[in-house]
Amino acid sequence: MSSEPERAFHAVDDRLITRGPAGGLLRATLRTSDGVPVEAVHEPAASADPSSQGGTAVVLAHGFSGSADRPAVRRAAGVLRRRAAVVTFSFRGHGHSGGRSTVGDREVLDLAAAVGWARRLGYERVVTAGFSMGGSVVLRHAALYRDDPSARTDAVASISAPARWYYRGTAPMRRLHWVVTRPAGRLVGRYGLRTRIHDRDWDPVPLSPVEAVPLIAPVPLLVVHGTADPYFPVDHPRMLAAAGPAELWLEPGMGHAENAADEGLLDRVGRWLEAA
Repeated sequence: MSSEPERAFHAVDDRLITRGPAGGLLRATLRTSDGVPVEAVHEPAASADPSSQGGTAVVLAHGFSGSADRPAVRRAAGVLRRRAAVVTFSFRGHGHSGGRSTVGDREVLDLAAAVGWARRLGYERVVTAGFSMGGSVVLRHAALYRDDPSARTDAVASISAPARWYYRGTAPMRRLHWVVTRPAGRLVGRYGLRTRIHDRDWDPVPLSPVEAVPLIAPVPLLVVHGTADPYFPVDHPRMLAAAGPAELWLEPGMGHAENAADEGLLDRVGRWLEAA
């Protein structure tokens, strides 16, 4: 899926910016460094003056088959907005973004574009939070862009993320691999999951989440995972937390990703990102 060596890419150019009736909500099409149009939405903190600048923005990265407008993503953004501005976006191949999903590889360019946009909007701190596939992407982004002032993150929360690639140890992950790797599965992805998936294998294989973690420090890192996650068992978050300085929250009875994150957990994540 990727023909270039693993490194940071620079993302620029906001396109088609529209403003909500109150002047606070912005919808934009961002252009990634490899030319993919990515839809993005900015909402100021609920208590903030929409015309003010500064403060903290959370860039929220959804899981596979999600999008900026999916109900679980909007719910998470609504809780996080109590404490900070929020930028949501749709990864390539998802929602109204262009391109095709590379399932965690070149999605790092989409996140970099969204973080860069938040910085150009004038926020003093930009932090990232991601779920599942998005959780792996925020880890890799933090490692690859740590020296890039235009696209780096100031804190990272990775929720329900895998530690390693090609994991097939659970039935949901075996089904997901069928969707991603088989022509019939990609048709299911396109028409059933509304997700357009690339048909080429990774080349080269990107930096794995657990390999990215040691490169993130001194940026604060939070790893969150449910003990009832049907996709990735708890050895995944434990591997991530053991790979470098990180705070680990194992949530009793929680399932997988944004659909399983309740309001209380999202509020705690927001408080952690605010204070990190």
